[in-house]
Amino acid sequence: MADTQFAQSDAYLSALIREVRSVPPAGVSLTMGRRTFFKLAGASAAGLVLGFRLGGTAFAAETANVDEPDGKDQAMNAFIRIAPDNTITIYSKCPEIGQGIKTSFGVIIADELDADWNHVVMEQADINPKVYGSQGAGGSTSIPHAWDQLRQAGAGAKAMLVAVAAGQWAVDSSQITARDSVLTHAASGRSATYGSLAVAAAKMPVPDPKSLKLKSRADYRLIGKRYRGVDDPKVVSGQPLFGIDVQLPGMVYATYTKCPAAGGKVRSFNANEIKALHGVLDAFAVDGTGMMVEVMPGVAIIARDTWSAFQAKDKLQVDWDLSEASRDSTSQFSAEARKQAANFPQKPDDNIGDVDKSFANAAKTVEAYYEYPFAAHVPLEPMNTTAHWHDGVMEMWVPTQQPDRGLPIVAKVAGIAPEKVVMHQTRVGGGFGRRLVNDYACEAAAIAKRVKDPVKLQWTREDDFAHDFYRPAGYHQFKGAIDKGGRLDAWQEHFITFTADGKKEASGANLTDNLRYSIKAPNLRRAKTMFPLRIPTGAWRAPGDNAQVFAAQSFMHELSLASGRDHVEFLLDAVNRDVPELVPKDRTVNFSPSRATGVIKMCADKAGWGKTLPKGSGLGLAWCYSHAGHVAQAVELSVDANKRIKIARILVVLDVGPIIDMAGSQAQAQGASTDALSTAMGLKINIENGLIQEQNYNAYPILRMPFAPMTIDPYFIQSDNPPTGMGEPAFPALAPALGNAIFAATGERVRQLPLRDLGYSLAV
Repeated sequence: MADTQFAQSDAYLSALIREVRSVPPAGVSLTMGRRTFFKLAGASAAGLVLGFRLGGTAFAAETANVDEPDGKDQAMNAFIRIAPDNTITIYSKCPEIGQGIKTSFGVIIADELDADWNHVVMEQADINPKVYGSQGAGGSTSIPHAWDQLRQAGAGAKAMLVAVAAGQWAVDSSQITARDSVLTHAASGRSATYGSLAVAAAKMPVPDPKSLKLKSRADYRLIGKRYRGVDDPKVVSGQPLFGIDVQLPGMVYATYTKCPAAGGKVRSFNANEIKALHGVLDAFAVDGTGMMVEVMPGVAIIARDTWSAFQAKDKLQVDWDLSEASRDSTSQFSAEARKQAANFPQKPDDNIGDVDKSFANAAKTVEAYYEYPFAAHVPLEPMNTTAHWHDGVMEMWVPTQQPDRGLPIVAKVAGIAPEKVVMHQTRVGGGFGRRLVNDYACEAAAIAKRVKDPVKLQWTREDDFAHDFYRPAGYHQFKGAIDKGGRLDAWQEHFITFTADGKKEASGANLTDNLRYSIKAPNLRRAKTMFPLRIPTGAWRAPGDNAQVFAAQSFMHELSLASGRDHVEFLLDAVNRDVPELVPKDRTVNFSPSRATGVIKMCADKAGWGKTLPKGSGLGLAWCYSHAGHVAQAVELSVDANKRIKIARILVVLDVGPIIDMAGSQAQAQGASTDALSTAMGLKINIENGLIQEQNYNAYPILRMPFAPMTIDPYFIQSDNPPTGMGEPAFPALAPALGNAIFAATGERVRQLPLRDLGYSLAV
């Protein structure tokens, strides 16, 4: 694909992702910032704050005096404040990274509170995991993890308001109704606004969450409607929201240069020359902690402004010690994987049934080799953090996906106790998993300890490309068997991946558990080979699923063709096979063959599956179980003689439980599909001798606006199942649906990404 079509402009991570559901580390607490409206139990205060830990445990804390000039706003709990004029302020605990969580969290609370949405103000909460529990955003877990907690917060505040009204009116609380921030007793005709009751309600006993009756889906009044994002007016008018926007009095600016090859160290640099440059205040080497997720060795430059810092960075000359630096090569990995693919390991990771017998008795067997490349996150806002070391406290403004997980490692780097770290959330200009790691915040803390003024560490775009935690490449050798009835009977997969420590898969390089549940062959065997890797890897939008589903669902299409059956029929039969060994043992896994069946059938129906298309056109379909969501996607396209693809239509059908914000959910489905198309068509990171070859968007061709698909139709199957996330599930099935459609149109099987390496491009 021509670049003119596109925009120019380790183990720790695996553990971190698993910890998203857990409570914060013991001993983590905060000195709170400007928007503080509560403090922990034991302090004198005006009323009670109810904090809900994940898992339903509640504990009480007391409110500090509020910051408003009149001091009359009442904190009903850690999420809600009510003013006399009936304005309700709701605090969103998790990072807003463009996924709309700040809006959705407010809608969830406001619905249970029966609040008037027109008078709700959303604010970002500061970081206090002792009150809020996990405050991260990653793995499409924000809503499923906070769902009950947020509803309890809204219902609890409403119960306190109702209790006050019942006492004042001498009526039973069951006779009082709530609607649009007003309580009414129909029999007596009395009513009162929430604002008029808030002072008294804040003094009421905090209800036990277990005593609260939460709404059923039929009773929702706000959930499921369409909303404008609460920050949209500020975003489009350029108001300061993001980490890159932070400005503090007397602030200075920093860059940090690390070795281009991961693992290199600083021997020396041209310090005198750099310090003499205009605008430069200081320059010094930092030894670092030697951990990729914290601080690697590098050179910090402090300047009066960003421009001076960047100009000095361009003139920086570092003598790097490369004795322990990466020598990784993607071309060597790819060549070696092809050699190793046919050598199935002797010790399988999964071994169900009798695969060899199935192959021997099969009506047909199919073999195929698939591969996909490393990929970078490169969100629009480069990594940055503002840090101020003062009064023994490290105060920070960080655009991070995992602020509470950043607290202990920032404290470690700064050499202080965790309670001496104050972290303010800013809006995040894109994450996609990159900001699950807080290395840039750790670097800012290390620099701030040596600078008396507030300092903003600002990475360049090239820094973002060169020092990412990349999506790992992967290589799959498949062999499948079709029985005499045309059914999937055996599945063998040799997965070639990477290890950082020689013992287990590198972060993000494991075979996704989602495929373990959704490939339902009665005879199944999987094994892996791991290549050593020095380049850091990590979670990338829909980790594992984002590329592994491409390989698996494309191969399923090859098997369905070999079976002689309709592809949709073949998929439905396979997903509903009764294979007890593949039933999830983890009760938190909600994989459901019936829900998978529902999305596949609806997607086929909405796409017009089976319709006759013109020559050169094709319709492809694939499905996945990803991040607790059941999703099917279809792509209709045409391909001309020059391999130019014209997308006619993309469909995505999701079963993720009840939709909170319909507008936001549709946008997420469309955005994920577009991102997946962009990735499948053009994105690839090459590494040679440990050096990242792509350094900016001109070499890493993100899809340009004119080539974005005009029609992406999202559909939702809503149910009473608890809601799951939206940011990632609509990504993985797009690439195999695209590849299957290309096969239908041309007869060429796509087994490698990106498609531009195969000569494909997009037509306007």
